Amino acid sequence: MKAEALLPHFEAVEQARGEISLTYFEFTFLAIARLLASSSLDAAILEVGLGGRFDAVNVFDADCAVLTSIDIDHAEFLGPDRETIGREKAGILRRGKPAVLADPMPPKSVIDEARAVGADLRRAGLDFKTSGDRQQWNWEGRETRFSGLAYPALRGANQLLNAAGVLAAFEALRGRLPVSAQAVRSGFARVELPGRFQVIPGQPVLVLDVAHNPHAIAALAQNLDQMGFFPRTLAVFGAMGDKDLASILARMTPLVDAWHVTDLPTARAASAERLATTLAELPGVAGKATIARHASPAAALAAAMAEADPADRIVVFGSFYTVGGVLARGLPRPARGPAG
Repeated sequence: MKAEALLPHFEAVEQARGEISLTYFEFTFLAIARLLASSSLDAAILEVGLGGRFDAVNVFDADCAVLTSIDIDHAEFLGPDRETIGREKAGILRRGKPAVLADPMPPKSVIDEARAVGADLRRAGLDFKTSGDRQQWNWEGRETRFSGLAYPALRGANQLLNAAGVLAAFEALRGRLPVSAQAVRSGFARVELPGRFQVIPGQPVLVLDVAHNPHAIAALAQNLDQMGFFPRTLAVFGAMGDKDLASILARMTPLVDAWHVTDLPTARAASAERLATTLAELPGVAGKATIARHASPAAALAAAMAEADPADRIVVFGSFYTVGGVLARGLPRPARGPAG
């Protein structure tokens, strides 16, 4: 669909809002929602952004709500701990409607809120379970089973939890949105998601990941550990200034031999200077890893590519602006193609 298709919907929102002030996100979201409503879709998947309870997307009463992992992020708006944040996220739950909770260790606040509003809560490990071996996996829900599934094509240890949550949502909606077993198998085999532990083969290998909170960084570190041996790991990193930068960087420092930190084109971002200072103050960085500052993600990646040896690995992570900055001109290609 071309961008021009949104123009009449932007015009409609502008006419309808009258004297009501809308943020950029609210205005854009309403235009997109109007386009979706006019497109005769079988289903629409809406991602609730900041928190949940007060997010603009929460104006819709969804047929099914899905909560994946819950961790500390946007703490200045949502609260300082998982229980408080979980209560905010539980604001998307609706009375009598299915609510899939894919986090295997959910905050108690989410469960309490689900019971309080009367949502049909479906919990990982209780209402749906997974099993399997290195070759295939199985899923069992309240009334449905899938056996001998191929693992999702997306890389990362957390993808099985996400896939299990998807199947729980399919089961909950099976009366309104039937999905065949073949469609499930095909979907898991062919799924693609740029910037989510996206590995670009070559010499050096590139890894792109928009991990920017402690939970996502822990998953990234685990996934990097499972990739095998690389003589050196170089990192390109940029993030928003309101993130827990010290915790994020401390989790990655044991894996990184050279840092290329970057400014980002938004006022919310931490400057490369601040990132470099935070890194230099962490135990184990001084004397072990080099730190270079750059004006843009593209410049940081170019410097890392010039520094890396063919057998090394470069990890580009942090804000969507960081990964998006290196993808702006297309998928980056290592100077040397994949090893033969």
